[in-house]
This record gives sequence, structure tokens and C-alpha cells, in this order.
Amino acid sequence: MREYMVVDAFARTPLQGNPVAVFFDSSDLSSHSMQCIAKEMNLSEVTFVLPPEGKADARIRIFTPVNELPFAGHPMLGTAVALASTIPREQLRLETAMGVIPCQVASDGTDEALSVRMRQPVPVREPYEHAAELCAALGTSSSTVPVEVYRNGPRHAFVGLDSIAELSALRPDHKALTAFPDLAVNCFAGSEKQWRTRMFSPAYGVVEDAATGSAAGPLAVHLARHGLVSHDQEIEILQGVEMGRSSLMLAAAEGADQRLEAVHVGGHGVPVAWGRFHV
Repeated sequence: MREYMVVDAFARTPLQGNPVAVFFDSSDLSSHSMQCIAKEMNLSEVTFVLPPEGKADARIRIFTPVNELPFAGHPMLGTAVALASTIPREQLRLETAMGVIPCQVASDGTDEALSVRMRQPVPVREPYEHAAELCAALGTSSSTVPVEVYRNGPRHAFVGLDSIAELSALRPDHKALTAFPDLAVNCFAGSEKQWRTRMFSPAYGVVEDAATGSAAGPLAVHLARHGLVSHDQEIEILQGVEMGRSSLMLAAAEGADQRLEAVHVGGHGVPVAWGRFHV
């Protein structure tokens, strides 16, 4: 039997946020078995904890129901919460295919939720040549700022909308979105410190995501790049409202356009389930 914990990431209360299943002591599992378990769990992501290969506390592998990801945000936060819930600690270094992710973990003592602040890989910006087709698949005419792609493991495209009402009213053509391989499509609206997002990614096996932590940092970079927020300013990102799974993420891009120094993302996570898997 194999033990796992389900954590609702980017939430302080159970049954909100984005759930991730964290499987402990997974060193004897093959890649094929991990992929089969992820498909069986049918969550947006599942993580597997292994012994580190370098100077870290653990190595983490991340699977969607259809593929493995080199990095993802809410699975990392959920894994940090799961590990710190079993053996209390304030610092964790989690090894991924994108490098070691330092995490600070804290509790205010009022509930079972833990807060996590992680330093994410600095995203690499790419030009995007299919903005018109992407907007058409989303059901919107254009983006408020140029559509650009940022890669920090997953590839995230960002499409700006005029209002939160327009964002909530989006009804994407999911079949049309399958024509955009290796792409998570993030739609956003808001101003100053407060932003709302929705993410659609048939390419990663996710119809809509309740919280996309790997997109939170790139969104802060994108907004700062286009003058909508300042560098070093922490923003609040609310996602998952339309799914009934409200998730709150904090993000900041430190440095400047030509010299981005660090990207930090934070939020809370709460354990909601424990179980054993017979495999």
C-alpha cells in the first residue's frame, strides 16, 4: 500500500483552491506507474516524492492525467504543505526538472492551513504569432495588451480582457483550443493590485484550472512589462471563481524588464484527505 495526501492548494479552507494528490515514498515507482496513478486520480496534477539527487530535501515529479510536467505551481505548493504537515519545518528545498525550488512554510496557528512562499524559475518570454486564432478560439476579439508566451516549464500564453465581467462570460471553444499544442491559455482582467484569471489547457489535459501557480509569476512579469503594475509590487490573483473553487495567489516579479532577478509566488494550502493506494 502506498500513502498519499490530498491538499487544496491556494486556499485556506477545504474544498476550495486546486487539489493535488501527493504520494510519499515513491522511489520504487516507474514512470509508467506514476502516469497510470495520475490518470486514475483524475486531478489536474499529482506529485510523487523521491529522494533528492542534489542538495535538496526531496525530488518531486509532477504528472497530469496525460503527461509529465517539469514544473507546476500549485503541485509544488501542495507538496510543500504535505511534507511540512507530516514533519513540521519552515524551509524546504524541492528538486524539480527546472531546478531546486526554495519554499518558506509558515503557520499562524489558527487552522490547519499553511502558507508557502516559493521562488519560481524565471520565465523566458517568447513572441507569439497566432494571437488572432487563439482569441477566436477563446471567443474574444482581441487582447488588451500583446499576447505573449512565457515558459517556466509549461508554456503560458496571456490574453487580456477589458473587464472581469467579460472574463467570467468567456465560453471557449475547447475543441478549437486543442489545435494549440504545449500551451496553457491564461485570460486575465483587473487593475493595480487585484487581478482575476482563468486558465484553459486541453494540451495539458485540463479543461479549466482552479489555480495555476506556474502562471502567477509570469503574469506578474507580463503586467510589469506592459506597465500595468510596477516591478517588485506584489499582486493578488483570484482564480477558479467560475468553477466554484476560489483560489488566491500572491505573485511578484523582482528586478526590471532587462534584468529580471527573481519571481516569487505564495499562498495557502490545507490538507483535506489522506489515503492508501493499493499498487
